Amino acid sequence: MTLPASALPVEAPLAFLGVAQSLTGKMWRDRLDARGAARSLAIAQRHLLPEMLARVLAGRDVEIDAVEDFLDPTIRKLMPDPHTITQMEVAAKRIADAATRGEKVAIFGDYDVDGATSAALLAWHLRHCGLDPLIHIPDRIFEGYGPNGEAVRALAGKGATLLVTVDCGTTSLEPLAEARRLGMSVVVIDHHQSGDELPEVEALVNPNRPDDLSGLGHLAVGLVLVTLVAVNRELRNRRFWTSEMPEPDLLGMLHHVALGTVADVAPLIGLNRAFVAKGLIAMRRRDHVGHTALMDVSRLNGPPEAWHLGFMLGPRINAGGRIGRADLGVRLLLEGDVSEAARIAAELDRLNGERRVIEQMAEAQAEAEALASLGLEDKGSVIVTASEGWHPGVVGLVASRLKEKFGRPAFVIALEPGGIGTGSGRGIGGVDLGKAVRQAVHDGVLLKGGGHAMAAGVTLRKEKLAEFRAYMESALAHDVARSRHVNEIFVDGAVSARGVTPELVATLNRAGPFGSGNPEPVIALPSHQLVYADEVGQAHLRVRFKSGDGAIVNGVAFRSIGQKLGNALAAHRGQVLHAAGSLAVDRWQGTERVQLRLLDVALPDQGPSVIR
Repeated sequence: MTLPASALPVEAPLAFLGVAQSLTGKMWRDRLDARGAARSLAIAQRHLLPEMLARVLAGRDVEIDAVEDFLDPTIRKLMPDPHTITQMEVAAKRIADAATRGEKVAIFGDYDVDGATSAALLAWHLRHCGLDPLIHIPDRIFEGYGPNGEAVRALAGKGATLLVTVDCGTTSLEPLAEARRLGMSVVVIDHHQSGDELPEVEALVNPNRPDDLSGLGHLAVGLVLVTLVAVNRELRNRRFWTSEMPEPDLLGMLHHVALGTVADVAPLIGLNRAFVAKGLIAMRRRDHVGHTALMDVSRLNGPPEAWHLGFMLGPRINAGGRIGRADLGVRLLLEGDVSEAARIAAELDRLNGERRVIEQMAEAQAEAEALASLGLEDKGSVIVTASEGWHPGVVGLVASRLKEKFGRPAFVIALEPGGIGTGSGRGIGGVDLGKAVRQAVHDGVLLKGGGHAMAAGVTLRKEKLAEFRAYMESALAHDVARSRHVNEIFVDGAVSARGVTPELVATLNRAGPFGSGNPEPVIALPSHQLVYADEVGQAHLRVRFKSGDGAIVNGVAFRSIGQKLGNALAAHRGQVLHAAGSLAVDRWQGTERVQLRLLDVALPDQGPSVIR
């Protein structure tokens, strides 16, 4: 069904429930304009779907003929020919050569979740081929990101003839040149943006390199899986697989792909979405020792959902790379012994608790510095904070908190005694942080730096700090001003408390998994009384809303105390408000109830005054 272009004018969606300015200063927009509303109706009618689900699908630009595939994304339909990726065929043949010759292969990963899951996936496959690969995950503080000369020399000294980097390597020109001088072949499997110069290696598999036309730049860990599909095919053509060594089931390892994809905040579109959807199903079977131990130590009640991977499981894998041993995550994901997996998972859980304490201390200091920098006038487009004593492993997390609180790109830099600072930046929509950082390296403001639009890493000399702050302010001011001007929440639909049921959540979840690129549905509760709001946990507020017919919805406003949302809730206890948030099923001691994750509140329009 195609709607005539002239029949429905394209116009900005109206303010949802008339909320032009909420109590936190946001405008509520209907996610659907006139054209989207018409598509929603057509989807509901043709596919016999509930109205709310149809609205969610239309709001994510799902075409009418694509609804069935969107609701059930299959890897078989979405998997491309791996050879469409530049140099994939060369990479697959070189890895297959290593398998057939029994070579010593070294895997160099990154210290974050997608690096750990990528390394574990590749190591599992090589072990299945009968190899015993070396695995090196660099120490975040002492080695930094990506391959380094000392580690490369150590791997060569252990007999490695093939070095495969995963989730890193695209910008590591000199360390990879060193690997080749030492006689190693090098294959890079990476998804990060490249600079002007590419490393001289046997194969650079990166859909974000300038000469790649595959359109698969959104892949993260999935890129390793696609590479292994090509390797399997190459080995099949060589008749490598036998009854004694059968071809490995790559889809059986979708646990790794799902965890790394969500934790890396890769967009959940196309093949990524299928990987995560099917990976979540695999995780629910609890048949992988490492993932099961991780879920148990995270006290995950009920079947895992995408947000569990990003907020519960991922941070624990990351904790090893941030403040502990960088290889703990990979070791857990490759562990086959239940007791040993439980021990490693418990250690990661302990480190994650330590990480939270360290992060909170640095966050308080960085927030005070940011407030002083912005001043009472709230001026400035970019936040750049730096201090000695901050742990380099938490600067990215603190930058995320500052970005959320102040609505600006934020950099947090840990200064070392030698006068070198290493830090992380986090961006906002409509602002390309990685591009600005790479330009700062080119212009000599930074020693090192790179990343993508929403996140970047930087290394600089302490005396360059003020220059870097001024450089970022100049480079990003225009885009930040334009982005911050649009302070909106897009709402998918409205429902009363009586309609907030587990069945509604299950219906909405059919459009999942949700995350970057496929945002979680935002549902509004119109004119509900805020009957309860009190502190719970660390900086959260537990809330309760009541509809006119007496039905109750429980909710939580995460990290809202001391923020605009928390202040608004505290000031309007007992009053009737519009509320907006996402819905989730909260499972506790065998019972299920729906919880509203509150995003914003607004005062209802009181209408015209009545003259008495």
